[in-house]
Order: sequence, then structure tokens, then C-alpha cells
Amino acid sequence: AGDNVKFGFPMAFTTTMLSWSVIEFGGLMKGELQNAREAIRWGTDYLLKATAHPNTIYVQVGDAKKDHACWERPGDMDTPRSVFKIDANTPGSEVAAETAAALAAASLVFRRSDPTYSKILVRRAIRVFQFADKYRGSYSNALKPYVCPFYCSYSGYQDELLWGAAWPHKATKNPMYLNYIKVNGQILGAAEFDNTFGWDNKHAGARILLSKEFLVQRVQSLHDYKGHADNFVCSLISGTSLSSTQYTPGGLLFKMSDSNMQYVTSTSFLLLTYAKYLTQSHMLVNCGGITVTPRRLRTIAKKQVDYLLGDNPLKMSYMVGYGPRYPRRIHHRGSPLPSIAVHPGKIQCSAGFSVMNSQSPNPNILVGAIVGGPDRHDRFPDQRSDYEQSEPATYINSPLVGALAYLAHSFGQL
Repeated sequence: AGDNVKFGFPMAFTTTMLSWSVIEFGGLMKGELQNAREAIRWGTDYLLKATAHPNTIYVQVGDAKKDHACWERPGDMDTPRSVFKIDANTPGSEVAAETAAALAAASLVFRRSDPTYSKILVRRAIRVFQFADKYRGSYSNALKPYVCPFYCSYSGYQDELLWGAAWPHKATKNPMYLNYIKVNGQILGAAEFDNTFGWDNKHAGARILLSKEFLVQRVQSLHDYKGHADNFVCSLISGTSLSSTQYTPGGLLFKMSDSNMQYVTSTSFLLLTYAKYLTQSHMLVNCGGITVTPRRLRTIAKKQVDYLLGDNPLKMSYMVGYGPRYPRRIHHRGSPLPSIAVHPGKIQCSAGFSVMNSQSPNPNILVGAIVGGPDRHDRFPDQRSDYEQSEPATYINSPLVGALAYLAHSFGQL
């Protein structure tokens, strides 16, 4: 995101979502497919290093409190690079299971283009998931002073165990995982009416992912996941009895004030993916007597992506560098401070705060980064200090990759 800390939990989710984007929509990416693969490999190379020792995962590099006390360029960084790990004594099932999901999903991306690397990834995914499941506990308990309140797990680790089993199931086809999902699905919250999907909460994503097994692969034992996925979709559709989603006056899905755009990108991806599964299986969604077609899901997703890219009351694109008007003062360490070419001397820890607090636009444009986005009234102050709205993050961008590939292809732009 905007600081100089490596947080393993959201980074693993970023890698899973980039991989899922390529798995579903890579065929539409044309010349960008290789770039997508390279981005995924950058993530999985790191995750392989972080999981090199059995029953141990290095989940964070850097002391967030000390890092946040400085406003400095990555190249000038002199804050402690403390390393934090989970293991059998200090478990962290959510970050371990998400890491397993990332490795397994990425193994599918490289299955044809680099089978040797794909096998390394899937073998590691199997081992990491075993560790996640065997040594159960939340990393927010084990490492509380270091990971909270930054990337604390609020939704518990049950959602990750279901998600983390679903990906090795897809990658290996080992019946053990299907059995695990059948036996544990309800305990792990498969049917919960929790319609959030992001770096912390995987419930809705797991439902959509597993619905494919029933819809497309005809795995009858996962029949319930069609219903679970439908409940998620119906929660988004205004005017139905199951609707529970807030929208801004300008039409943006609004879940929460901090980094809301991550829910917009992840929900858009899930809608387009589910529409694909429904189309392949000639199925529809029934929302309390109202029939919802795959086309309607695509229309909702397109409206969200259009809003993000500038079709909104402020005519502001929330993707930096895209369109005539976009955020100029993003909350990010590398973007507002002068580059080394312009200012070769070191900028000390606290010296950067004068820039942080100024109104001047960032000199280094972080092209493509998506920020947290507007508030529930479609307002966006464009202030560096406002990290809730102005901070970009990899986990906001990654779900949008698949959605954009689909939409750009549909409208003849790729």
C-alpha cells in the first residue's frame, strides 16, 4: 500500500486475485497476459521464500508503528526491518491458508507456460494448507502488537480455511480437498450471510469459486454453493427482498469508509465471474421471485467499473493517471517526495512530513494505482493525510485486472 512494510496477508490475497483474474479472463488479455504472469510470479517468488521452512511462514517485514512515524522514500528507508513469523507455537491459519490459496491458484496460471514452476507452487500449497489446518489459530492473536490494527484479521480464519481448501482442490483434483469442503463447509461459514469480499474476508469469493464446481463441472455434492452464491448476488440488487447493500447517490457500492474501492473491484470481479459460470451452465439467479440474468450482473459490474474510471458526480477517475481528472495527492511514500534524480541527498525520517502536509500535487505519478475512493456521499477531498480515501493498495487493484480484461474485450478495446 502506501507505506514501506511488507504485509504478507494482503499480499497473498493480491496474488490469489491476480491469479484468479488470469484463470478466468487470461484468454482475453492478449499482449497483457505476459505482464500479468510476471506480476504473479513476483508475488509467488516471494511467497515461496516466505514458506521455505516447514510449518513456518514469514508474514511481515518491517515494524509498522515505526515505519508510520516516518514519511520517507523507499530508497532512504532506515526504519527497523523486523521480521515476524507464524509457526506451530504461534499459529496464523488465515494468513497460512491465504498463502496456500495464492500458491495453488498461481500453479494453475503456470501449468502450461512453466510446468516445472507450477509443480513447485502446487507442492508448496499442499504443505502450507496442511500447516494452516493442523495448527489452528489467528495470527492476530499470535502477533497482535505487530499486525494490528494494520492487517488484523477481523473475520476469523474459518473463511480462509474454506477458500484455502478450494484452491488446492482446483489445482490438484485430489478428492481429499472436496471431502474436506463437504465435511467442513458449514462449520467454516459457507452459508453465512456475510457478503463482503476482500483481503480479510473470503466468504463471498469462496462461494462463487465453489459454485463453479456445481454449475460447470457438475459436482452435485457442491449444489448448495449455487444458493450461497445467489444470496451474495441478491444482496447487491436493489429492490429485492434480499437486498442489503448501500450505494452512494452516484451509484457506487459502499461497504465502509476505509478503502471502500477494494469492495467495488472485488465485487465487480465476482459478478463478472459468476455471470460467466451462469452463462456456461444456462442458469439464472432467483432473488425472492425476481429473476436476475447474467447480463444484469455484467451491467451492474460495468456500472461500478465505469464509476471508478470517471463516470461519477465528480467526474474523477480513481485510477491514478487515467482520464483528465484523477487523485493528485495520494497517500504513498514514493509518489509525493522528489525522486532521487531531482533530490539525490537523503530525506530524513521526519523531514518528509512537510511534503506530506503540503497541498502540492505529487511529482511522481503512480500510474494505474487505484485509491480508497470517495465517501458515502460521493465526496473526495484528495488529501494525502486521508489514507482511508487516498491510499492505493495492491489488493484494490488485483481484482480489477480480470474485470477490466473482460470489459475491455467486450467493448473491443483490447
